[in-house]
Amino acid sequence: MVYLWVKTFHLLFVIAWMAAVFYLPRILVNIAEAGGDAAVTARLYLMGRRLYRFGHNLFGLAFLLGLALWQGWRVFPGALPNVVASMHWIDAKLGLVALLLAYFVWMGRVLKRGEKGGALPSSRTLRVLNELPVLVLLGVLYLVLAKPF
Repeated sequence: MVYLWVKTFHLLFVIAWMAAVFYLPRILVNIAEAGGDAAVTARLYLMGRRLYRFGHNLFGLAFLLGLALWQGWRVFPGALPNVVASMHWIDAKLGLVALLLAYFVWMGRVLKRGEKGGALPSSRTLRVLNELPVLVLLGVLYLVLAKPF
């Protein structure tokens, strides 16, 4: 039963973090299209900063719970099973998660650079960048569900 609760909360925080990953570039698109309206731009930057900070907290919780799912059987062998054993799909999954984290950090840096007066990519470029994590998430989901290797 402990395993199911840990897995449930891991999925909850992963879903919440992915919402932040998807929405941060959308805020950047809105900033790029704000047309110089200072009040709107300031509000969007504030939203972006808060979302970025909150997203890191969500990732941290998802990471800790995922670590418990992956390696918790070593600490709590009676409560958490070894769900990975010697399979290597987890290595590929963790690589894709690291890629998603790098993307999220990069979008946060774009936000910070824009807030300091630096140039943002065009709204079209930001829209394209907004679609990239969907493809990576598709790979993560496939690996988790199919466990192909």
